[in-house]
Amino acid sequence: MPKKQISEEKAKRIAVGATVAGVLLIIFLIVIVIVQFVQMGVANSKKDELDDRIGEYQRAIEQGENDLDYYRSGEGLYYYARQNGFK
Repeated sequence: MPKKQISEEKAKRIAVGATVAGVLLIIFLIVIVIVQFVQMGVANSKKDELDDRIGEYQRAIEQGENDLDYYRSGEGLYYYARQNGFK
């Protein structure tokens, strides 16, 4: 059985189709990479925001502990009593 030869026009069509498919694949992959970078940036900014909030809460806890220690002391109790009208 003799092999069929591919005509020149058919070979060009196959080459153009393969080139278009390759270019579309590359564009698709580039878009995916860009989306991933954007998602990473959003996640990093959200992480930084949460780290800042954690720091604020830790400072508030430390301040609250300092206030609690002060009001547990005799001087703090005296000040708090005077502030609320006790003599």
